[in-house]
Amino acid sequence: MNYKGACYKGFPDRISAEKAFREGYERYSNRALSLADNTEAPVLQSIAVDAACSGNPGNMEYRGVYVEDNRVLFKSRVYEGGTNNIGEFLAIVHCLAWQQKNNFHYPIYSDSINGQRWVSLGLCKTKLLETEHNKDLFEVIRRAEKWLRNNDFRVPIYKWKTELWGEIPADFGRK
Repeated sequence: MNYKGACYKGFPDRISAEKAFREGYERYSNRALSLADNTEAPVLQSIAVDAACSGNPGNMEYRGVYVEDNRVLFKSRVYEGGTNNIGEFLAIVHCLAWQQKNNFHYPIYSDSINGQRWVSLGLCKTKLLETEHNKDLFEVIRRAEKWLRNNDFRVPIYKWKTELWGEIPADFGRK
């Protein structure tokens, strides 16, 4: 059906969506915007993801950390021949799949605009070529893209404001 002026917004769960529907789009979107743009501090009940890469391409890994207590929730193995952008993309997708599997609905923070953009497109837009050296990594990329195509589970993904909050909690500290 076509609805003139329709606005689309994802919600972490059905209860939140129904509440927004009852309150009206304007009221909810203004409150959601103020929460997402909060410069005082990040939402503590959230998951921060980050990647690290030694070289470009090089050995790449990623992880997810619960922001409130800095607990590592998941960590990838080290993949050869990767890039930081690939790791950021995979970290977000892994976090989405991990939350779906564990029935969590926490917002995700990432400091990677490319990773967030690629997830919204459903594609890892890397220019890196697949080789014999990094074929395992490209298999994981294909699985992540397939997961995005086949699952509609989504939670808000926010940009981590490093300039205000310091390094993202999932940072590997290798700068």
